Amino acid sequence: MKKLLSLPENLVSQFHQLEQVNQEEYFCTSDPAGTKVGSGGGTAHLLHQSWLSNNQQAPFNEWLEQEQRIIIHAGGQSRRLPAYGPSGKILTPIPVFRWQQGQRLDQNLLELQLPLYERILQKAPKSLNTLIASGDVLIRASENLSNIPEADIVCMGMWVSPEKATNHGVFFCKRNTPSDLQFMLQKPTAETIQSHTGNHLFLMDIGVWLLSPKAMQILMKRSGWSEEQTQFKDGQVNYYDLYGTFGPAMGLVPKEDDTEINELTVKVVTLPNGEFYHYGTSRELIESTEIIQNQVVDQRNIWQRKVKPHPSMFVQNATTDITLTGEHHHLWIENSHIGQHWQLSHHHVITGVPENNWQLKLAPETCLDLVPVGESDVCIRPYAFFDKFNGTLAGDAQWLGLSLSKWLQQKGISMEEAQLKPDTDIQFAPLFPLTDEPTEELLRWLIDPANDSSEMKALWLNSKRLSAAEINNQANLLRLYAQRANFRSINWELLAKNYQKSVFYQVNLEDAAKDFAHDNIKLPSPLGEQEEAILRIKDEMFRARVAMLKNNDGTVHEQRAFKILQQTIVDTVKDKPAHPQLNAFDDQIIWGRSPVRFDLAGGWTDTAPFCLTHGGHVVNLAVELNGQPPLQVYVKPSTEHKIVFRSIDLGLKEEVSTYEELANFAQVGSAFSIPKAALCLCGFHPDFSTITYPTLTEQLKAFGAGIELSLLAAVPKGSGLGTSSILSATVLGTLSDFLNLNWDQNEVCHRTLVLEQLLTTGGGWQDQYGGILPGLKLLQTEAGILQQPVSRWLPDHLFTRPEYHNCMLLYYTGITRTAKNILAEIVRGMFLNSTNHLRILEEMKQHALNTFETIQRGNYQQLADHVHHSWLLNQQLDAGTNPPAVQQILNQVEDYTWGHKLLGAGGGGYLFLMAKDERAASMIKKQLEQNPPNHRARFVDFALSPQGFQVTRS
Repeated sequence: MKKLLSLPENLVSQFHQLEQVNQEEYFCTSDPAGTKVGSGGGTAHLLHQSWLSNNQQAPFNEWLEQEQRIIIHAGGQSRRLPAYGPSGKILTPIPVFRWQQGQRLDQNLLELQLPLYERILQKAPKSLNTLIASGDVLIRASENLSNIPEADIVCMGMWVSPEKATNHGVFFCKRNTPSDLQFMLQKPTAETIQSHTGNHLFLMDIGVWLLSPKAMQILMKRSGWSEEQTQFKDGQVNYYDLYGTFGPAMGLVPKEDDTEINELTVKVVTLPNGEFYHYGTSRELIESTEIIQNQVVDQRNIWQRKVKPHPSMFVQNATTDITLTGEHHHLWIENSHIGQHWQLSHHHVITGVPENNWQLKLAPETCLDLVPVGESDVCIRPYAFFDKFNGTLAGDAQWLGLSLSKWLQQKGISMEEAQLKPDTDIQFAPLFPLTDEPTEELLRWLIDPANDSSEMKALWLNSKRLSAAEINNQANLLRLYAQRANFRSINWELLAKNYQKSVFYQVNLEDAAKDFAHDNIKLPSPLGEQEEAILRIKDEMFRARVAMLKNNDGTVHEQRAFKILQQTIVDTVKDKPAHPQLNAFDDQIIWGRSPVRFDLAGGWTDTAPFCLTHGGHVVNLAVELNGQPPLQVYVKPSTEHKIVFRSIDLGLKEEVSTYEELANFAQVGSAFSIPKAALCLCGFHPDFSTITYPTLTEQLKAFGAGIELSLLAAVPKGSGLGTSSILSATVLGTLSDFLNLNWDQNEVCHRTLVLEQLLTTGGGWQDQYGGILPGLKLLQTEAGILQQPVSRWLPDHLFTRPEYHNCMLLYYTGITRTAKNILAEIVRGMFLNSTNHLRILEEMKQHALNTFETIQRGNYQQLADHVHHSWLLNQQLDAGTNPPAVQQILNQVEDYTWGHKLLGAGGGGYLFLMAKDERAASMIKKQLEQNPPNHRARFVDFALSPQGFQVTRS
């Protein structure tokens, strides 16, 4: 997915180096110099330049159709937000949200914008392959996106009040056809909006449009593009306004006449629970950030324990040697040092200030920006919080909260003396002195109206001065970024040291580890055992990652992290020891059996540590294979005081007579690891028993019998059907009956989670709950160490009625993959708060809820779409989910399916296919039976299990 960015000219050549991004993924250019082209012309110019950079490998119109692209307009002069004019508002550093895990300490607006835009394009039909957005806004959607319909243009809108809509474009749709655009108005008055509400709904345009190649071609033409010459007429792109001219010509009842645009089909899609934050002015910089930071007030979701003196106070990539109080509201300090002799007030934006020992007092609304220029110079730019930097010098232009004429008068300077022309736009007026050593004397003279120093006046008059426009064009962004990185290194050490009152353990620790390793930052002291387990886990994994990045061995720290997780979960049953008592006649067999599970949505969200801090949502169903529950356990008493294990499917047998032999269960691949660990948890080990015996033999004598336990797993290894977890739960459930433990299903499933930690295989809770509990259901947990899912059962007719069930196929691929290795890598990402991992997992949670609602609506095709989206999300989380051998199978049949996914962790095992109809299902069977990928591959009959786990006696 290509990103096309329109940036300030000075940023274009340095963007890839500054942001460390791939030139293949990101293309940058700026609007043509010296001319205004508008949002439409800018889009056309950006596309043309991108096509040229692609060496014109295809004709332009063909190229338009070939790839998905995100276009972000992020140029402009940033007049009302001077602090981020040089680097572009799109690269504005945004503080870590206090309620969100996995963000990067040096994140910027672009980084926060892109995930939503990417999700929208992924959701869109292939015909809508170009997304256009603005670079000075942050748009968030707390729910999964609605389906995006086929159309020439789809515009995203939000529900807002009429008063807020007056500052934006507004879409109007008929109440009975709310997705069809009737017309669009630009910044209508509240009265105008009111006049249309009788028959229309209205939504605010958030500036996110999806356009088809057909619509893009018309936009290109309106911007002066010649299709025949494949260039702009006269070699120059025309001025054209996408939102102000193209927009009003859209819709069924357009407000502007333009036949080609009028004929385009235009749909409006509401952004679910949308949030719109503008970052266009100094005020919006602070107020938008404040609103975001306070979106969540539930203290259970806020890691840091620090309470700021005022919520509109933001300090990042900076050091402050003064105490900030509630009086310092509307404060933004970034990439700066505030020395101990500074005096601040309120409504300040302070950026770029190097280390200093100045004595400086800032009056309310005074802002300060120091910008590196060239190899060693610095440009001093003071301004007022509400300065707009527009108007002529002799007109209404203001600087430092005064008309420029007034400021000059106070300083006893004439325009002629300052070599300023009255008709100059203030953005282009050379006001800001350039120096190799900024001094507090010059700063005080500039910002204090009463300071009449003749020496500083002469210095200002004789200095080389830059205009705001020249600062944007001449800023040395590499120096600016280097200073920011130095401050961030200092911040890292302080954040880690003061972790209880900072965001340290909630940020992306992978990213943090890179900075710690690269800058050789001192690691904080190890956390004590009194700290919460989840913090200690993250701390150990962070240390492991730093060690690895320094080419040292971090294995010990990584092992400690997994050990703490294991012990934390195991400890949940340590205070509930078992007292096994024989509950069977000497000739009686206890027979337990369970179905397997199909996961439809939300898999991975049930995995610790993610579910411990976020909770999990999973939709799955219990399934019998070939007419029987495939996982079976047989337990009977024996006359010899020992334990005998048998595996019917493997043809193996093992005898155990000591605690040591029974506790030797952690070896992955051992045929009897599961029943050994299960018996320990059932009280046949001192760690989990109410009574301590000297030997296992003595305990079995007191118990009154030996134990024979036989297993049958009629499912291939690596199936992806939750086999090991469900088999563990089946063993525990059967033993609970045999040993009179009276565990309910929740206790059995929770102890299965403990059992898997004992085996070091890890895992989540969805497998055992999916197989033990019958039918089709949504399983949900909240954050917390004790994960006990709440089950919500769903109507199952999509899986039982012949017209649907006959379209569903289960295919064993014959390809196996051990889930433990997959799990360990993803769990590492969870430990380290990987931005990408956590974002995908949160989307998976919401997707599970959407799938739940879709099943309730009973729409087969929509369910298939959701299953397919689960498959795509799994691939985003783990690239190995869909290996080439699996894709070769899919290539043969995917045209016949609405949706498909490998069940479980992926990589192999069972493939669930949802055919378009019964004929398509027959074609799939025919194709794969004639062209199997290997000699083990086969179709398997399945049926929804209405019973789940069952246990009976002979």
